[in-house]
Amino acid sequence: MADWIGLILIIRVAAGVLIGIKISSRSKTRTSEEFERNAADGTTAIGALMNALQELMNPARLNLSK
Repeated sequence: MADWIGLILIIRVAAGVLIGIKISSRSKTRTSEEFERNAADGTTAIGALMNALQELMNPARLNLSK
């Protein structure tokens, strides 16, 4: 009996993972205005990381008067 319970648990976990991957891989539809606004904003995760890297590599450019 314990084997069946374990098998059912493994199947449910695998199904949950597959459903989660399917849901998270869906692309969101955006209008061209939303795309242009996000592209002009420039506050993406990669942009933030690049700014932090630039500050580490060139500390003389830090603006400390803020």
